[in-house]
Amino acid sequence: MSKLNIQKAALSHFARSGYEGASLSQIADEVGIKKPSIYAHYKGKDDLFLHVVRDVFHTVQRRILEYFQARNGEPVEDILNGLFGWIRQEYEQDDAAKCLLRMVYFPPDKLYQEIADIANPFIDGMQRKLISYLRQSHQVGTFLCTDYEEAAVAYITLVDGAIIELIYGGPERYGKRVQAAWLIYWRGVTSQTGRDLTS
Repeated sequence: MSKLNIQKAALSHFARSGYEGASLSQIADEVGIKKPSIYAHYKGKDDLFLHVVRDVFHTVQRRILEYFQARNGEPVEDILNGLFGWIRQEYEQDDAAKCLLRMVYFPPDKLYQEIADIANPFIDGMQRKLISYLRQSHQVGTFLCTDYEEAAVAYITLVDGAIIELIYGGPERYGKRVQAAWLIYWRGVTSQTGRDLTS
């Protein structure tokens, strides 16, 4: 029995059932220990949950960076548009991604501030990396818009809205929303007037 085993089991339960639906007893049963043994590693459910959430954010951040690195050299349009398919696949197949999306958009009320303190630096960091990526792409002539920050913020806003549809409406509705919204976004950042969003 290890702390890692407890956290792994907890991730699965939080991803499937959310904070409220997961129980320490069920997590302990899955690991093969008694519930009080969890308290040797964690102060309680809140502490375990926050440890899981922090680890999930690190994991998903790494996987997003790997997504971009694996597609280095592909057209910017394909990479940015392709991320939506990647998000859908991760949400459907990976507990870490499912847990992250559920917790970012539907955090437990009593842990709202703690989750925000974890999520906001993650989102800000991803935004900075996206701005840097778009700037580099512009310098080599593969991205025409010169207002990288505006383009990055708009893209992240688009991703946010699409994820809400994925969680609430399911994959089919998500796909339709993404297809329609992506066309508008990409036309905006690649049109003659959209090349400089501040003009």
